[in-house]
Amino acid sequence: MTVLKLPTRRDLREAASRIAPYAHRTPHMSSRAIDALVGAEIVFKCENLQRAGAFKFRGACNAVLSLDEASATRGVITHSSGNHAGALALAAQIRGIEACIVMPEDASRVKIAAVRAYGARIEFCASTQAAREATVARLQQEHPRTLVHPYDDPRVIAGQGTAALELLQEFSDLDILIAPVGGGGLLAGTALAAGTAPATAVYGAEPLAADDAKRSLAAGHIIAVDRPTTIADGLRTCVGEHNFAIMRQHVRDILTVSEAAIVAAMRLIWERMKLVVEPSGAVPLAALLEHGPPPGAKRIGAILSGGNIDLNSLPWSAADEA
Repeated sequence: MTVLKLPTRRDLREAASRIAPYAHRTPHMSSRAIDALVGAEIVFKCENLQRAGAFKFRGACNAVLSLDEASATRGVITHSSGNHAGALALAAQIRGIEACIVMPEDASRVKIAAVRAYGARIEFCASTQAAREATVARLQQEHPRTLVHPYDDPRVIAGQGTAALELLQEFSDLDILIAPVGGGGLLAGTALAAGTAPATAVYGAEPLAADDAKRSLAAGHIIAVDRPTTIADGLRTCVGEHNFAIMRQHVRDILTVSEAAIVAAMRLIWERMKLVVEPSGAVPLAALLEHGPPPGAKRIGAILSGGNIDLNSLPWSAADEA
């Protein structure tokens, strides 16, 4: 049985210091119109305004800056459908090392363009978890680059948790914190950060079409979902082992949402808050709109995880033209 080395709150605080010169301390925003619709006060942490367009830069930056010189010299490699890919490419550029990114063939064009702009090499593969991992393994045999997993990595989890840590430093009286969950890096990091505010319960939110986290928590072990078909492309990955171990200890529940609710929440944020948010980033608000706030939750922190989207394929464009 493998014993996992889980990140601690000390790791999270060290990550915050390590990435401070490079990562944005993103703003928080609110909307009285959205508060009225949900029936609670919501403070949004705007990670869509983070460097590389998503919270993923925090974890990638912490991981890359944590590498010893020998590991860094070999370069880094990962697999990602988009946001971690761009984040790792940028972090590698900052440190001055090479990055190789394995991306599925159906990855968002805007995310592919971002990776290329940061100077990383891209290798495409089939859009399955097995294909991603097999391609990384083959490439590492050819050249032993250091793997920075997109979510199942203690350094990445600690970095992602700095977003919630910042929010809680400004709002220590939140009843709940809610974050989207795909691989679980952000949710696990958020749960660690919430340890600094014991009265704050942590919830995850994910598409019903990619509900492996919900099913895994209920079963007590990881249950994969093969080829999930959800508009929230950043949440199609299966939850990682380190992430799941933290979630089992510290996450109250996972809320699942319909595809229609994701699109509606995304549009609401664009229209009312004037923020460009991708479908994955809108999932927490979708959960609050579809299910209502959890009992007793009057003040809620919600993480808008990213804003990388192809503006030529907005999910409501076709409906508007019909």
